[in-house]
Amino acid sequence: MSDIQWEDPFCAEGSACFRLGTDPAGNAYIAVAGDEAHPLTDTRDALRELIRGIKAGKADHLLSGSN
Repeated sequence: MSDIQWEDPFCAEGSACFRLGTDPAGNAYIAVAGDEAHPLTDTRDALRELIRGIKAGKADHLLSGSN
């Protein structure tokens, strides 16, 4: 899937890094950095997998911030 334009990875120490991307048709993708050959697309299944990853602590760095 070389036509996907990937953004810089979102990373934290000791956590998996995620990358977001879009293709020329405007479809959205998310992948674990380094495994961009197997991205999830903007489907219910992709959202479900993203939520599972967040619950597993793989994206805590995306949720942290100032309140």
